[in-house]
Amino acid sequence: MPSKRSTPSAALALALTLATSTYGSPMNTPDIKQNPHPQMRYEVTMTIEGAPGPFETVTGFMQYEVLDDRCLPMQDPISGAKKHPMTDPPIHFERVSDNVYKGVVYADLLQNEDYYGLGICKWSLVSAIGRLQGKEATFSPDLSLDELVAQERKTLYFYKGNYSHNSVKDSVFAGVPLSDHIKAHRDDFFSVTLEAREVFP
Repeated sequence: MPSKRSTPSAALALALTLATSTYGSPMNTPDIKQNPHPQMRYEVTMTIEGAPGPFETVTGFMQYEVLDDRCLPMQDPISGAKKHPMTDPPIHFERVSDNVYKGVVYADLLQNEDYYGLGICKWSLVSAIGRLQGKEATFSPDLSLDELVAQERKTLYFYKGNYSHNSVKDSVFAGVPLSDHIKAHRDDFFSVTLEAREVFP
């Protein structure tokens, strides 16, 4: 990986959108701010083995959510329900070889702030998710926040038949861990391995 430190792109701001409502009616979308100095930076290496063909695109996104609802307005005054804001900043994966891609994930990319006048809303990274676009379907390996922080190496398996079958057009498939069935039919599956490594500022 190049020694030059990657920083969130200015274009990322356009991707930080939020939909929420209060008392069942639309409310203004707050201006979600990026953390100007994110420190929790992880390099994620994605290795693809045995895929039945090339992928049109290899991208990804970080799934962020406000998990603590004490800072959120009520959506329904009767039930007291609140809608948890979510946003999906992109992960830019760079191809480094025929089957290996690298991207950067920040666990503190968004700035905690009083968005609704009800107290500080704290953003939490829920997961880092890959998107591999095949001929018909999309394959979606993922790392949870705990797996990312633990710098785990995670391998998931995908059925090759979904790569170009018309019946699964526009479907998105999550990977599954190794099982006895996959071991018995190994040639029917390809694998994607995600490995996280913390990169210090």
